[in-house]
Amino acid sequence: MICDICGKSGARIRRMTRSYGRGENLFVIENVPVVVCPHCGESYLTAETLHEIERLKLHRKNLAQERCIDVVAFA
Repeated sequence: MICDICGKSGARIRRMTRSYGRGENLFVIENVPVVVCPHCGESYLTAETLHEIERLKLHRKNLAQERCIDVVAFA
């Protein structure tokens, strides 16, 4: 895959967990496809992925499974 930032080949898609919001509005999306380039070190989301994230955020009440998780502040 060609990196959109530096133009070199070798970029790969990694599946990551991303969180959005904070406190009572915290929303976690698992298996988000993120493009990662080993040459320039950048990671980014494609337009298609961003559109899907917005759709998931819009319909989160219908799609989400509620889970209890431990949260620790880095300090």
